[in-house]
Amino acid sequence: MAKSLVIVESPTKAKTIDKFLGEDYSVKSCMGHIRELPQYSLGVDVKNKFTPRYEILKAKRGVVKDLRTVVKSANNVYIATDQDREGEAIAWHLSVVTRAKPERVRRICFHEITKEALEEALKNPRQIDMRIVNAQQARRILDRLVGYRISPLLGKKVRRGLSAGRVQSVALRLIVERERETKSFCQQEYWTIAAELKGKDGVISEANLIQEGNKKYERSKILHLFGEDYKIRVTNIEDEGQAARIISRLKDAQYQVVKVKRSQRKRSPSPPFMTSTLQQEASQKLGLSVEDTMKVAQQLYEGIQLGEEGSVGLITYMRTDSLNVSSSARQEAMQFVAGQFGKEYQPPQPRIYRTKAKLAQEAHEAIRPTSVFRTPEKIGKFLSSLQLKLYNLVWRRFLASQMADALFDTVSADITAGDYLFRASGQSIKFDGFMKIYAEPRGQEDVELPHLVEGEILTLERFFPKQHFTQPPPRYNMASLVRTLERHGAGRPSTYAPIISTILRRGYVVLRNKRFHPEEIGVVVTDLLIRHFPDIVDLGFTAQMEKNLDEVAVGRREWVSVLEEFYQPFSETLTLAAAKMRIIKPPPEPTDQVCELCGHSMVIREGRYGRFLACSYFPKCRNTRSLPRELVGDS
Repeated sequence: MAKSLVIVESPTKAKTIDKFLGEDYSVKSCMGHIRELPQYSLGVDVKNKFTPRYEILKAKRGVVKDLRTVVKSANNVYIATDQDREGEAIAWHLSVVTRAKPERVRRICFHEITKEALEEALKNPRQIDMRIVNAQQARRILDRLVGYRISPLLGKKVRRGLSAGRVQSVALRLIVERERETKSFCQQEYWTIAAELKGKDGVISEANLIQEGNKKYERSKILHLFGEDYKIRVTNIEDEGQAARIISRLKDAQYQVVKVKRSQRKRSPSPPFMTSTLQQEASQKLGLSVEDTMKVAQQLYEGIQLGEEGSVGLITYMRTDSLNVSSSARQEAMQFVAGQFGKEYQPPQPRIYRTKAKLAQEAHEAIRPTSVFRTPEKIGKFLSSLQLKLYNLVWRRFLASQMADALFDTVSADITAGDYLFRASGQSIKFDGFMKIYAEPRGQEDVELPHLVEGEILTLERFFPKQHFTQPPPRYNMASLVRTLERHGAGRPSTYAPIISTILRRGYVVLRNKRFHPEEIGVVVTDLLIRHFPDIVDLGFTAQMEKNLDEVAVGRREWVSVLEEFYQPFSETLTLAAAKMRIIKPPPEPTDQVCELCGHSMVIREGRYGRFLACSYFPKCRNTRSLPRELVGDS
C-alpha cells in the first residue's frame, strides 16, 4: 500500500518526526541542500533575465536517486523543510529534482517539532510559495554576481584566493573602520570628585559633585563613527590642579540635604530570543561564536534523545526575526510560574511582544522551549555541556519574558556645599520578579543610603578625587558586530554565522581577547572596495537591498527587476575598476634559502593558500616548496 512521503533536511529531524506519524507515512531526509549554482563558473545567464543554472551536488546524487524512487510510489509528497526562505527554496529544488507531479506536492511548515504542531501542519498544507523562493534566488544570485565578479579582480590585483561578498565586505569594513577610529582616538583627561558624608543615621559612602552654580560638571560627548554613534562621559574638571582648587573651596563648606526624592522604579523583562539576540546573548554570557550558537540551536530544534521518550525537539525554530509567542505557550508559562514561584510572579496579563522589523517573516514565533515543563534540570543528563548551556539560556529567557516586573525602591538626595551641588543615589530591590530566574545586570542593584531628611546637616569625612581618561570606542566582539549589522539591516541574522566565519577563514581579521582586529590584507581589500565599489561596502545600500528582497518575498516587487536595477551600474563600476585598480601585490620577500634545482636564491611569495617558497629565477625555474619551520613564524 502506497504511503504519503514527508521529506525533511536532516536525519535527526526525520527521526524526531517519524515517531509522531503513523504507518501511513514514511519520512526521508534530503541531507540539506540538493542543488546549487556551479562551483567553478558564474552559473547565471545575465543576458537572459538572470536565469540560474543549478547543478545537483555531487555528494547528493545518490540521495536524489533514492528520493525519486520513493516519490514515484508515494500517494502525496509533503515537503517539511525549514520555514525560512532558504527552506522554501530547498522545497522548490526538491520538487524539481525528484520529478514529483505538482498536484501531489504539498508544503508544510511548523515552528516546533511536536506532535501537535506536526498534526496542525498536515491539516493545513499549502503550495510552495514562489515569491519566497524568488527572493531567495535573487539573494543567491546577487551574492554570486558580487563574489564571482569582484573576487577574481582582487586576485589579479592583490593576491589569489581573496574574496568579496555583498554583506561580508560590509562586516569587514565595520571592523576596519573601528580599528582606525580606535587608533586615531585622542584621549581627554578629566576628573571627578566624590565625597563621603556622615549623617545622623549613617554614612553616605559616595556623593558625586555634579554642579557649581548653573554650571553642570557632567556632560556627554558624542563621537560619530561608521556604523553607530558612541557616547563618552566627561566632566568640566579638566586636570588635577582644577580638582585641587575645587576641593580647597569645599573643605570648609557646610553640607546640607536640600532635597530627598523617594520613588519606586520597575524593570520589565526582555522579550524572548530571536536569532540575532540569541547570538548576542550566547556570545556575552556563554562565550560562544555565532557559528557554534546556530549549530547547537539546530541540534536542540531538530531533536535530542531523551531516554525512553525518544527524540524530542526542545526549542522552536531558531532562524527567526519574530517576537510572537503562541497563546498556548504563554498560558503554559503562566501556569508554570504560578506553580513554581507563586501567583505574585505572574504579570497582570500575558505579555505580548512586537518585533521592530517592518517585514519580519523568517518565522512565526520567537525562540522558546517547546515546553517550559521540560526544565533544564530534568533533561540536563541527556544533553551535552554546550546543549545544556544554550537550552538553559533559551528556557530562562523565555520564562522570564512571561513573568512580573522587578520593583526597586530608589532614593536620591541633593546636597549643597555653598555654591556646589552633590548628589547621592541609592536603590534596593523590593521585588525580584523576573530577575528570580534571569538576571540582567545594569549597574549596581543594591546601593544603600542612610535615612535622610531635607534640611539635615552632614559632616564631611573625606574626598575622593579621581583622574579619568576618555576611552576609545571598543573594537567589535561577536555580539556587538551582530548587533550593528542587525541595526542597519545588513544581511539576515541567519547569515551572520557564515559571514563571520568567512572573514576569519580568509585571514582578513583575527580574534584577540574576543575582539576583532583587522589584518593588513583586510585593510587593503576594504580600501580597494571603498575606492572602486563604494556601494558594495555602504551600510545604507546593503540595507536597501535587503528591503528590496523583503518586497520580493511578499510579492510587491519582481525579482528580475531587482537584479536588473543592481547589475547595470554594478557592471559599469566593475569595468572601471578593472581598468583603474592598481596592482598592489606584495613583492617577493628574499631569504637565505637556495633553490636545489638551479642554485638561485629562493623568495617568499603569497599564494591562494598562503606563503610559500619559490625560486627567484621564475619563470625559467618554477621550483616551489613549503616554508621551512624557521620561516613559518614570520608569516
